[in-house]
Amino acid sequence: MAGNQEAQVPRVGVLALQGDFREHLAVLTSLGAVAVPVRRPDELAAVSGIVLPGGESTVMDKLSRTFGMAGPLRAAIDDGLPVYGTCAGLIMLADRVVDGAAGQRTLGGLDVAVRRNAFGNQNDSFETDVDVPVLAGPPVHAVFIRAPVVDEVGPRATAVGVLDDGRVVAVEQGNLMGTSFHPEMTADLRFHARFLDKARAWAAR
Repeated sequence: MAGNQEAQVPRVGVLALQGDFREHLAVLTSLGAVAVPVRRPDELAAVSGIVLPGGESTVMDKLSRTFGMAGPLRAAIDDGLPVYGTCAGLIMLADRVVDGAAGQRTLGGLDVAVRRNAFGNQNDSFETDVDVPVLAGPPVHAVFIRAPVVDEVGPRATAVGVLDDGRVVAVEQGNLMGTSFHPEMTADLRFHARFLDKARAWAAR
């Protein structure tokens, strides 16, 4: 993707195999991007960034392999494509899952270890404010639903959002971003806007 106009209006994708991909598509469109569902390798090749949505990480893993998307996604991550993973998407991006299901794989790329469902089940969902210094403005109001937590942040990654008790819930590593929570469920779109900034830079490179 090239050209000044295209760089200003990036074409980005949301992995649409499972999970709340529609909500991400709506948010990205509201921010002025051309946002498209991605289910096939040729669709991935046509975008300047991709969101890995919340859902079931084990199901997303199996479907990504079934649909032939796991390999192309890993290659895109290795190539530096901007990728933002929320909740299950963060698990998919993590290099390590400390309590993964039998046979569960991740795409990897993000130098972190995560723990699935670290905050309990659906009934233990909660909301809280998280200070995220890399985002200008007030704390981010975050929605946690069967959320993972980052147990370990490796040297290549940076914790950018931490709860009062010290648990890491937002990380960044170059063009990779991950949050335990669901910004697409709130009116605070700063994480998506940051992702789009990375996509614009990628498109204009």
